[in-house]
Amino acid sequence: MNIHHATPDKDAIALLPPFERLGLDRITLVSTGAQAQEAKAQLRNAAAWGFDTESKPTFRVGEPSDGPHILQLSTAERAWVFQLHEGACRDVAAELLALAGIVKAGFGLGDDRKRIIQKLGIEPQGILELNTVFHQRGYRKDMGVKGAVAVLFNERFIKSKKAATSNWANARLSESQLVYAANDAYAAYRVWQALAI
Repeated sequence: MNIHHATPDKDAIALLPPFERLGLDRITLVSTGAQAQEAKAQLRNAAAWGFDTESKPTFRVGEPSDGPHILQLSTAERAWVFQLHEGACRDVAAELLALAGIVKAGFGLGDDRKRIIQKLGIEPQGILELNTVFHQRGYRKDMGVKGAVAVLFNERFIKSKKAATSNWANARLSESQLVYAANDAYAAYRVWQALAI
């Protein structure tokens, strides 16, 4: 017998208490080769990372994206936001994503995967599309990070529309961009943890 679970709608989610996000004190911006090596040393010990990328939005039909411009990886304690315009950062990011044996969990990763292959020249290993896990567990609707946080933690994941559509190719990212990007990956990690896959 197939069991189907309902996903809470926008109105129901709006009433929930907010999900506790990572603050700037637990977010590391990685924009140099040395910072990337340091991040790699800390990330290598984890069994899994929350994972996401951001690309500068394209506004014209048919305009190609040269993203991703940043890569976010998170553990339970901290998130790292890699800026990919810097060669040494890009190399370490590629190395991390190519590592087998570490789960990289996130939502809507099909597009990310294609862009990573294009931009970094590697096939990412250990990618886990969390939406697929929810489908396997009887949720019919596609599950994004907001729905997953509502279902698992009974909390509301807040996403800034302004940050979402901001210029991720900027050399200087704003605090709101860092918080947005890091918490997408952090929430994915927490969801992975709660699903106990």
